[in-house]
Amino acid sequence: MKFNTINKWDEETWSKVKSIYQQAFAEKGGKPEKIIRNMFRKQICFLHTLEEEGQVLAMALTGRLKGYQSLLIDYLAVNESQRGEGIGHKMLEEIKTWANKEGDFKGLVIEVEADKTPENLARIDFWKSCGFSLTEYIHHYIWVPEPYRAMYLKLQPEATLSESGEELFAFIGDFHKESYQGS
Repeated sequence: MKFNTINKWDEETWSKVKSIYQQAFAEKGGKPEKIIRNMFRKQICFLHTLEEEGQVLAMALTGRLKGYQSLLIDYLAVNESQRGEGIGHKMLEEIKTWANKEGDFKGLVIEVEADKTPENLARIDFWKSCGFSLTEYIHHYIWVPEPYRAMYLKLQPEATLSESGEELFAFIGDFHKESYQGS
């Protein structure tokens, strides 16, 4: 499997991942392409792909959490036909390695839906199985109805990063705000 990361908009790469992104997020509030292009223009995001024989198996869109030395996993999706085969775990391992070495990040952050539905609990279990810790704080956005919780993973045991959900959402909120500004 081949892992790639880009930090500039690339039409060819986007055309390879677009269907996976839409499968996973079109119905669940995924960012419009215009906003993603804006994120690249501002150089606040990265697009990661995991490919095999020219086929994209998984994609992730991540963002720099300014002032926190961490990477937000904004979206991670596995091609529908490959789900349940460990591709998500492999993709996350690649992102961890890249973030720690190439990106010089100290941690990873994800926001998960807080409602205790079977689907949401399964997602939380996935992230926990990847080493993430769940915060207690429940965040309510003004523009989406679902409540969220933050999860974090220190990439280096000695990293001094906040484990407070409220503080994490301040950084996450700043990232989302910057993503949409000027689009």
